Amino acid sequence: MTRPIGRRDFLRTSAAVTAAVMTGVSVAADPKPKLRKAVKYGMVRLKGSHAERLELAKKCGFAGVEIDSPGTDRLDELVKASKDTGVVVHGVIDSVHWRDTLSHPDEAVRQKGLDALLGALKDAKTVGADTVLLVPGVVNKDVTYEQCWERSQAGVRKALPTAEKLGVKIAIEVVWNDFITKPEQLVEYVDAFKSEWVGAYFDVSNMIRYGVPPADWVRKLGKRMLKFDFKGYSRAKQWVPIGEGDEDWPAVLKALAEVGYDGWATAEVGGGGEDVLKKVSAQMDKVLGL
Repeated sequence: MTRPIGRRDFLRTSAAVTAAVMTGVSVAADPKPKLRKAVKYGMVRLKGSHAERLELAKKCGFAGVEIDSPGTDRLDELVKASKDTGVVVHGVIDSVHWRDTLSHPDEAVRQKGLDALLGALKDAKTVGADTVLLVPGVVNKDVTYEQCWERSQAGVRKALPTAEKLGVKIAIEVVWNDFITKPEQLVEYVDAFKSEWVGAYFDVSNMIRYGVPPADWVRKLGKRMLKFDFKGYSRAKQWVPIGEGDEDWPAVLKALAEVGYDGWATAEVGGGGEDVLKKVSAQMDKVLGL
């Protein structure tokens, strides 16, 4: 039997509904971030033109792609294909940042890394992308944490005038490079530039290895987070399909909504043809609640 609603219950419910109407906030559902689904362009495994590859991405449910620089040719054709298909080239990846690092002991190698970053910024401007993904450096037997910090900060600072001139932001990504393993470190690293042209690119799956829940990273990064990507990571099995890892997606989505994230969610997994991409798309829809 249903309990009759009392006067106190009625007043409480009425007040909640009135507040919701006045503020425009729904009382029926949790807020959700505004997400647009994308893939790394290299995942679109089709031997064909840019137009054919973007058409395939669109057919599989993706609104955007992220390209490598260097590594993506015929950019003028890509720009036209993007306009014709409506599939956005939302970002560019500095594809040599692991090899020619901004933290390398050899100044000549650091210069090559800087040249690549400048090239990626220019390519981003060409294709209409608003970010360049950058792994700033690597800590190893030859490079300490402090050296990685100082050298990479110096390198990025040299690229800032170009980033500002072109209107493209440098997005610092967190990876398994033993550098920046806590959200507080990434906040400090980004804030040290005191520039709106540097932000964070958060990989939801990579950071599970270091113990801090991804949702905590999102909350601490806040508006610094320009983009995010993900895979599937399990502490027991390591790399797994999207949705089968240890990512707490409801918590991540809640955190994204709390910080007001409105942007791209990009898959970074093994690619393939139509069947593979449609499977990835469906996995993304499930975890992202799309």
